[in-house]
Amino acid sequence: MSVRFVNPVLSEGSATRNHLSDIDPRGLLLVAVGYIVVMLSVPVLNLGMLIWFAAYPVVMAPLSHIRYSAVLRKSLVTLPFIILIGAMNPLFDRRVAMTVCGMEISAGWISFISILIRGLLSVQAALLLVHVCGFNGVCRAMGRLGLPSILVTQLMMVSRYMQTLGEEAMTMHRARVARGYGRKNYPIKEWGPFIGQLLLRTVDRGERVNRAMVARGFEGILPPEATQGERTNAWETNSTVFVLIWGGVIFCLRYFDLSTIFFR
Repeated sequence: MSVRFVNPVLSEGSATRNHLSDIDPRGLLLVAVGYIVVMLSVPVLNLGMLIWFAAYPVVMAPLSHIRYSAVLRKSLVTLPFIILIGAMNPLFDRRVAMTVCGMEISAGWISFISILIRGLLSVQAALLLVHVCGFNGVCRAMGRLGLPSILVTQLMMVSRYMQTLGEEAMTMHRARVARGYGRKNYPIKEWGPFIGQLLLRTVDRGERVNRAMVARGFEGILPPEATQGERTNAWETNSTVFVLIWGGVIFCLRYFDLSTIFFR
């Protein structure tokens, strides 16, 4: 069964060739993961060092032929969830960390802002990676780097069934609108049955898809044909240069506080 992932996250320019098209997806994945891990290791109260890490998505966006404003706008969708993670910090950590214009700022507020920045930058790095490689390309890069094939297959199937869930939701929404006599909003009492029916319909369709895949010889691992259309670049010199350059930049951002160098 041919399974293809249509990237709805950053559709802008996703079908066009960009400056990173010749870079091996493994190199892009290594840089993105390294960037996120190193950024998360920055001391939580060191906002000056953390802000410089925004250079990665700001530079990578034009190289990927997409405006950074589009990446930022998409990443803001996750902002409510990030706020929930650090919302309690200002309440529990009231130690005075700095004084600005005579106003004392607690360590809780600084850590809260730090969590917001880390979360948004991590999401932006992931969005850019999927935009350049495609989700199947990222999964295949994981497999080529040695991750267990069952994990890679599960990730690819999750992306496929997200589309199935969306399709079933749209089918139910159109049916509801057709029978709603002009009503557009869902009363609260209808949300429970709607979600329950959506789950049942999605599970039923998933079972039908699974039976069809098994009938066609599926044995738990998607064949290479299932990811056709994704790039299969070999590792070349430009990929090595790309990893080394970004590795050096990320190293400098982590171990040299540029804020103290340029603004002392």
